[in-house]
Amino acid sequence: MGLEEAFRSVGEMGRYQIYLCFLLTVLQFFVATQAIFMTIVGAIPPYHWDFATIPSSNWSQSNAANDSEFREWLHVTNESEVQRHVHFDHRFSSVVSEWFLIGDAMYKVSLASSLYFFGVLVGGVLFGQLSDQFGRKKLYLAGLILDVVFGIVSAVAPSYEIFATCRFFVGVMNGGMSLVSFVLLQEYVGVSYWALTGSLQSFSFAIGISLYALVGYFIRSWRILALVVNIEGVLILLPTLFIPESPRWLYVQGRLCETENILECIAKKNGRPECKITLKPPVQNCDESASILDLFRHRVLLGRTLIMMYIWLICSLVYYGLTLGAGDLGGDRYLNIALSGLAELPAHPVGLFLINCSRLGRRRTLTGFLILGGAACLVNIFLPEKRATGIFTVVNNQSLSFLGKLAISAAFNIVYIYSSELYPTTVRNVGMGICSMSSRIGGILAPFIPSLRNVHQSLPFLVFGVAGILAGGICLLLPESLNKPIPERLSDLDSVAYCHLAEANNVNHLEEETNSESEEEEYSGLSEKTKLMQ
Repeated sequence: MGLEEAFRSVGEMGRYQIYLCFLLTVLQFFVATQAIFMTIVGAIPPYHWDFATIPSSNWSQSNAANDSEFREWLHVTNESEVQRHVHFDHRFSSVVSEWFLIGDAMYKVSLASSLYFFGVLVGGVLFGQLSDQFGRKKLYLAGLILDVVFGIVSAVAPSYEIFATCRFFVGVMNGGMSLVSFVLLQEYVGVSYWALTGSLQSFSFAIGISLYALVGYFIRSWRILALVVNIEGVLILLPTLFIPESPRWLYVQGRLCETENILECIAKKNGRPECKITLKPPVQNCDESASILDLFRHRVLLGRTLIMMYIWLICSLVYYGLTLGAGDLGGDRYLNIALSGLAELPAHPVGLFLINCSRLGRRRTLTGFLILGGAACLVNIFLPEKRATGIFTVVNNQSLSFLGKLAISAAFNIVYIYSSELYPTTVRNVGMGICSMSSRIGGILAPFIPSLRNVHQSLPFLVFGVAGILAGGICLLLPESLNKPIPERLSDLDSVAYCHLAEANNVNHLEEETNSESEEEEYSGLSEKTKLMQ
């Protein structure tokens, strides 16, 4: 029998696969915590200068920041002397109060976050190749173990330099491990359940953001918080030590005996002990080869790739920018971070419902969410300073930021599905890979955008708003893909009329081509957060 028939025999989603799904879904709590780690650990506690102890100074708390003589004094005075005159509030500690990352050193907080996302970029590429060669389970376990190790080292780091270096390696391990765990979970179940497992991981990532805020509320020491977060990783690691290797990976490698043993084990734990599996050898495909250059040689693919690269970058930039900046919206930091995570929960089901509506489709829905997210950010700029009465008790920085987060989360989920349908089968992996790389670049840039508040309070929202609306606008240049034929080869693009803008704008044909088979089921469950890691 073939592999898919074997999965139907043992159960595509039996009780054992539900158990495995639970283990690897809970893992997303840990992944989310590491991704937004700096929102609490890098927070700036209230502080004041003790100017009375500085000889010959006439500065005050209100005018010192804009005083040229004060800035000159900061430059010429040694670090230990400067630190002696700064007093932080003791309500919580962070790396800022630990290493005095204020003034000209404030960029180091954003840099630590950026190094993490650069590590995610490296880890995704590295682990993706290694897991194809050595197996999913080995790379997953190695990545999670090293993730925890580097996380613990960062918790006891004696200097900022060691801390920032550890954040990079945590990013490598977290990005790579989460990618492999996502693929591993998909390969445990039947194809018809891929959408469900992908959606569950999206939900658990969002919940993980809120749980991190809850833990941070009760643990106000950043070092203890970092240790607790990584103990969570250990607790997740222990039960996953005994999970099986991916049967799909073993099958592709030609290791039929091992594949059959694992499938029969799954069948037994699913309550089907009588199930015996005998697999046919995998068929070797001889499809036309493709390279990254094909994306830029072909006129249609070039346009689609450049547009999609920009949209992916903006989705990542705005998503992580709003998440990392949630603590600085005013009000309670921990509540804002928690609500920022919870705001994502309705985004995925709503987005998936709308993209399957014949009058909306992929393109219009994605455009709408991108523009909605950008507009929500732009409205922040025009809010009055005094917002304590009337409608402004509801329409404020927090509510608009959460609306933007919901919209961009939905867009991030949709863009993965949409992209997979625009690329021919022969270059789909290459196309999705370069789009994913663009999203990681957005993640690297994202930590620096919230810090633009130091220039002007509304500047981060201006950047997010303009970028989101522009992404929504250029999305209209793409063709609709709902109920359209999925191209298999590059040559198919030349005969498909919807590659032209005029045809792309004609959505009346959406319901006329329902006979073509869509690949939506395979991809519809893949979410924003896992997108960054693929």
